[in-house]
Amino acid sequence: MTTATLKPLTIGSFTARIPIIQGGMGIGISLSGLASAVANEGGIGVIATAGIGMGEPDFFKNSFAANLRALRREIRRARELSKGILGVNIMVALSDFPDLVRAAIEEGTDIIFSGAGLPLALPQLAPPESRTALVPIVSSGRAAALITKKWTDKHGRLPDAIVVEGPKAGGHLGFKEEMLNDPAYSLDRLVPEVLFALKPFEDTFGKRIPVIAAGGIHTGSDILTFLRMGAAGVQMATRFVTTFECDASLAFKEAYIASTREDIVIIKSPVGMPGRAIKNTFLEEVSQGKRKPFKCPYHCLKTCDYKNSPYCITLALMNAKRGNLSQGFAFAGENAYRADKIISVRELIESLLREYEEAANAAESGAPL
Repeated sequence: MTTATLKPLTIGSFTARIPIIQGGMGIGISLSGLASAVANEGGIGVIATAGIGMGEPDFFKNSFAANLRALRREIRRARELSKGILGVNIMVALSDFPDLVRAAIEEGTDIIFSGAGLPLALPQLAPPESRTALVPIVSSGRAAALITKKWTDKHGRLPDAIVVEGPKAGGHLGFKEEMLNDPAYSLDRLVPEVLFALKPFEDTFGKRIPVIAAGGIHTGSDILTFLRMGAAGVQMATRFVTTFECDASLAFKEAYIASTREDIVIIKSPVGMPGRAIKNTFLEEVSQGKRKPFKCPYHCLKTCDYKNSPYCITLALMNAKRGNLSQGFAFAGENAYRADKIISVRELIESLLREYEEAANAAESGAPL
């Protein structure tokens, strides 16, 4: 197999042989096991920080300390398992966002990906000598321009790349519910919009800002579509859930495999954003008005309306990660139902590259993609 037509992805001082970023999936879905496996195959592996300390004995009493301890351990463990490029996803909405960023940089993380809010203050948390690349995650060209202007005006630096995530992604979405099926907000509209928004900054500073397409990308043909559109790479999360190396339980992965197209639903999350998940008994009971009694021990998300929420989303996602789906649910991208078996990360990457090559050859011959 040849990958000569697939250009490497450079973010800051790091170059990935394969322009595929494994998206960060919180509450323990993407930890050192999955991230290191992706990095070993030439992509960029990502550890998610949301709820990362869930396995610590003091998580219930002191989640912030538990998260920091677990983050440092997962980064070090990933480093032991891989010499590839490793990133960390840290959501702006996390109450301990600044501490997690500082810890990730101190541990020598290659790249920090940051969304769920505008990471306007991210550069000021990174010391001048840091080699850690900083990559915002956005859902519009306007947000990309706003962040870039703020960073250049206040900190004299450009983002090392920008991920633009469309409405087909799993988990919490940066769109209002009525926007999710509106063609004006589809990823193939958003990528050119972000490229256009960043061009004035690239011209002024004489430096390219790589744009990464994310949200609903499922096949090698999809990868080709967005690279031909001008993206420098893609981010994929849902595809990596049904791999042996994914850090979720077997029951969590099997929920993906057992799902149908109709099972992929939009929910109203306690954090005030729509989310995409796999429908199950837990979510059906919530939609019927049944509350899941809890006390909020974490205060993990600044936007969470825990006083009026029918359930604790952290507890629900923790339960699902561990395989107790009767007391929780699985976030998933729009194409999660297309998973039909559990394979290795290597097999997945090889199949994506093969599909990409086939699509590229078909495009060159004039056949439809």
